[in-house]
Amino acid sequence: MFKIVAKESLNPTVSKMVISAPAIAKKAEPGQFIILRVDEDGERIPLTIADFDRENGTVTIIYQIVGGTTKALDAKKEGEYICDFVGPLGRATETDGIKKVAVIGGGVGCAIALPVAKKLHELGAEVHSVVGFRNKDLVILQKEFTEYSDKYIIMTDDGSIGEKGLVTDALKKLIESGEKYDEVIAIGPLIMMKFVCKLTKEYGIKTTVSMNPIMIDGTGMCGGCRLTVGGKVKFACVDGPDFDGHEVDFDEAMDRGTMYREFERHSYEETCNLLNKSVEA
Repeated sequence: MFKIVAKESLNPTVSKMVISAPAIAKKAEPGQFIILRVDEDGERIPLTIADFDRENGTVTIIYQIVGGTTKALDAKKEGEYICDFVGPLGRATETDGIKKVAVIGGGVGCAIALPVAKKLHELGAEVHSVVGFRNKDLVILQKEFTEYSDKYIIMTDDGSIGEKGLVTDALKKLIESGEKYDEVIAIGPLIMMKFVCKLTKEYGIKTTVSMNPIMIDGTGMCGGCRLTVGGKVKFACVDGPDFDGHEVDFDEAMDRGTMYREFERHSYEETCNLLNKSVEA
């Protein structure tokens, strides 16, 4: 059992939890993930490690409440426990040799982008962070990104905070103003990463993306997280989650990503009903 040390709501649909997991905190690196179960009868879900504290033995996760499991997870309170918390899994983000980087985050993907920006900042790289949200009410981690970024740009669909437009608009403006990046690291919705990669390919800029497909076992055995990268089948849990964005078949990944949407919504509603009955009882 793993204790919830702290819990915080970041916006109406996104929450942060700090979990006591000393063995994982000892080895965790930016870009890696964990797989958890809320209880013994729960499903296994992957969540990227948003932060870790080796001294205190804690791991931070940030999750969006979209399905039954994340709804059940969010019903847990500080001081309570979750059943399983396994990791660190996957390959850490490669940071060697990067002197100047543009880190692009979209929505809850910013939770994955932040530890990468933080590590690169600590290594002495010049970090330009561009983050995108639908509106100001959904913005997360603004203070943290500001701390670890030499430039920080917020883009929103409606212009309610920052600049109105897409992250690709801001990135293109930076590139055309003369900024030269060793690498662009993009993390967020598949459609966002697809168009970031389309843009950077035009300018010949190396681009890494973090893929987060359906996973079950986290060891490559189930095959649920398979992707096509460079014309070859890869598994996000063991070969990634980071890949060369210019080689990822995003259209295939997006098709696979919609397969369980109806089931996810049904599971969410079912969990809501169970939680409501529990409260009423």
